[in-house]
Amino acid sequence: MSAPLPETDPVRLTAELIRCPSVTPEEGGALTLLADLLTAAGFECHRCDREEVSNLFARWGTKGHARTFGFNGHTDVVPVGDAGAWTVDPFGAEEKDGILWGRGATDMKSGVAAFAAAAVDFVRDTPPDGAIVLTITGDEEGPAHHGTTAILDWMRENGEAMTDCLVGEPTCPERMGEMIKIGRRGSISAWFEAQGVQGHSAYPHRAKNPIHAMARLMDRLASHTLDEGTDHFDPSTLAVVTFDTGNPATNVIPAKCRAAVNIRFNDIHTGQSLTDWMTAEARKVSAETGVQITLKTALTGEAFLTPPGALSDLVSSAVAAETNVTPVLSTTGGTSDARFIKDHCPVVEFGLVGQTMHQVDERVPVDQIRQLKRVYTRILRDYFA
Repeated sequence: MSAPLPETDPVRLTAELIRCPSVTPEEGGALTLLADLLTAAGFECHRCDREEVSNLFARWGTKGHARTFGFNGHTDVVPVGDAGAWTVDPFGAEEKDGILWGRGATDMKSGVAAFAAAAVDFVRDTPPDGAIVLTITGDEEGPAHHGTTAILDWMRENGEAMTDCLVGEPTCPERMGEMIKIGRRGSISAWFEAQGVQGHSAYPHRAKNPIHAMARLMDRLASHTLDEGTDHFDPSTLAVVTFDTGNPATNVIPAKCRAAVNIRFNDIHTGQSLTDWMTAEARKVSAETGVQITLKTALTGEAFLTPPGALSDLVSSAVAAETNVTPVLSTTGGTSDARFIKDHCPVVEFGLVGQTMHQVDERVPVDQIRQLKRVYTRILRDYFA
């Protein structure tokens, strides 16, 4: 009787990925490492690179199978910042006292390593009647124009599809198992420019002060209650993030003033409805003051929700079984690549505690990485049961 094959160690794989300096948009060897691992395990791998971004698609099983479970994640990381402020080499993957240190340890090379290790061992030990797909991008921390969207475009062109997907982003605020994301708020930014008439501050009637007009507009926007929240979303928020004239003189009314806002919104709104509202408010202030105000907007993503059901129940059950914590279903936080996947198939998110992501001395307890692999393994087992 042959001895069982050793399990794929997600901690070791996380460390190997951390040692790949994959600061967006550099691939750094991370996707090559994963492709080698997955190909050896019987996955069919394709690079879906677009523009300067590297992406990886991997599938085990039959293309187009009616039961195709997908994982999504990213191997790109944010810059290290002040390298001198780190107590370890940011790309050294040092492990001490049960903690693994390095850029991407939490966000999210550990998540990618956990689902890759879970998938490799699962198809080897209990080959399912179905297919498993891994979609891994190198452009989640950057503009995200050629990352997961490029993979999904490639999938559509080549007849590939997922029936359900789990994104392995960190989702737990303080302890493993406490939160699953079933949706995300939308995000839109708007830049305003007010064009007045320059003049002497001692003769304000001869000028048109764009600062007064912009201050009035920003106050109206910031004071407005967008909504009271919904069943699954907190109230939408608007923050004024900059206000500037670039005017060094105290005796000059400037000709221009600029400001910007960011709105995090729930599923009551759309990017277009909020753009229409801000445009209307700007026109009102322009009419009242005689100062012309223009704006441009950039939509990062619309709000979306995967209604509680079979997929969230499956993930919740696996999380509770492996962590002894019953997770809450949440839509809090910023944006993620789930905003792209939601147009392809039902999607939820579950991953590590994210307290140190993007920080100096980013780190993760190695026990959490192993626990995360067990959660993902149970999800696969239950999905294909």
